[in-house]
This record gives sequence, structure tokens and C-alpha cells, in this order.
Amino acid sequence: MAPSPEKNDDLVVTRVFDAPRELVFQAWTEAEHLLRWWAPKTWTTTSCNVDLRPGGSFRYCMRAPDGTQVCGLGIYREIVAPERLVYTDMFADADGNPVPPTHYGASPEYPKETLVTITFEEHGDGTRVTLRQGVPLAVPEREGMVQGWNEMLDHLVGDLQSSASDREIVATRVFDAPRELVFRMWTDPEHAAQWWGPRGFTNTISKMDVRSGGVWEFVMHGPDGTDYKNKFVYVEVVPPERIVYDHVSGPLFHATAIFTDEGGKTRVSVRMLFDSAELRNRVAEEFGAVKGLGQSLDRLGEHLEALP
Repeated sequence: MAPSPEKNDDLVVTRVFDAPRELVFQAWTEAEHLLRWWAPKTWTTTSCNVDLRPGGSFRYCMRAPDGTQVCGLGIYREIVAPERLVYTDMFADADGNPVPPTHYGASPEYPKETLVTITFEEHGDGTRVTLRQGVPLAVPEREGMVQGWNEMLDHLVGDLQSSASDREIVATRVFDAPRELVFRMWTDPEHAAQWWGPRGFTNTISKMDVRSGGVWEFVMHGPDGTDYKNKFVYVEVVPPERIVYDHVSGPLFHATAIFTDEGGKTRVSVRMLFDSAELRNRVAEEFGAVKGLGQSLDRLGEHLEALP
């Protein structure tokens, strides 16, 4: 079922988060995250279940400071990861059965069901989130709902900060070269082989199909003679703005490289996102990934300087 057209009287809330779009989308679609932030100020989320598919449900219960419990039910209509979520929202009992808004003391004007549309847009190194909810202007609770959403998004800021710091490895460099050229260094196997990896490593690239769904396969040769096979699958390629890919061999992680023009120079920001803080720390300790990522970008800078 297609979502209803957006109305001019929709409730709209917009916020920019200092976190990659993939992570922000995860925070809206994974129960582990939602349990930490899906509640207004002074409220807590006591339960959350996510069946992330069109027709699947999103069930949750929240507890007010006075102990009152309020539960809700969402039915997903559209899921376009990591760009868009559309779902219908309604009140429910503790078992997930829909109940009228008046069950929780809402006004008779409050609709039994509202349509919620959330879009996730890349905004520099961060993410712009725009939320629209179909709540008529005549609903008395409308102003309080805007306050509630903003308080929830304040909680989301904290969740993203802890998630990013615990699960990510991040590095940024500014190169004295135009963005198109820097982007080419990441997508041309002849160039990528010259700089990828920590100091002392060399590369043999067997395949580099730079497109969404394409595969990059190569072997990194360590200075001690050890070979490390690597395989990436490209998730998104937008020349010359960004490359998003999954590392599917060895330690699994999701990476995003953002290329930003700064007056003829190029800022490159790389984020490696792991499924857990434990995996992130293990990769950092066993493989020297933090130092290695930094050295790799340093080598890219040296390679750019050496170009004719």
C-alpha cells in the first residue's frame, strides 16, 4: 500500500545528527537502540519489538514518571534503508492490540491512526532527519507531541554519541587536490594498490567493480610476508561524493568514505562501523586498525603529492 500524500498540516520535526546515515537509520530500526532513546524526557522505554519488513510491526511500551504505562503499535508500510521509513502509528495495550486514543486519556479529536514518514539525508558528515506525522491542526495534543518528539530526539543524540564512540573507527584528512582526483584514487585499481593499507604493506588487486553491488577483492601483503585476503561489497557509490561498502571477509564492518570539496581541496572522512564495541576493540588491538587507517590516509596524501 502506498503512503498517503504529505499534507500541509502534517506535524514536522527536523534535526541534524553528527553521525553517519547508516548508524542513524539503525537507531530507528533496531530494538537495542530504541530501548535507550525511544521515550520523552523523564520517561523510560520498558519494552520494544521490531519486525522490520513491509507489513511488519513495531511494538513498544513506555513508562511515565508516575508509573503510568503507555504502549504503541506501528505497522511498516515502506522501508528503504537507509533513506526512508513509513509506518502507521496507533495506541495499543500491553499485548500489542490496538486501543482507541481515549484509552490513555487522549482527546476525542486524536486520530485512531496516524501516518509517520521519516527521511534520512546525508548532511556533510552527519545526517538530517525529517519526521512528518499526520496529526490534524485541531488535535489539542499537537503541541505536546512536538515537544515529546524533540525530547526523544535529544535522547537519540546521546545514544548515537555512545554508539559511534564505542563501535566506530574514524579518521579525517584534508588533501590539497580536487575532489574528482581524490575520488579517482579510491576507484582506480592502479592507484588504490599504491596507497591502500598501513606503511610497509603492498597490494595485489584481482577485482575492483566500483558500483552498487560490485565487489572489490585484493590481497594485502604484510612486511613480514603474511598475506591478508580482503573482500568488499559496494553498497553505494556516488561519484565524487561518497563510497559505502561492507567488508565481508575476516572482521565484518560497514564503512563510509565521504569526499567534501573545500575550495579546491578535499576533506575525506572515513567511518568504520562494527556490530559491537567488543569487535571494534578487538580489531583495533589485533590488527592495529586505528593506526592503520590513519597511515593509509597518510599514504594517500603522499601518493597524491607524487602524481605528475
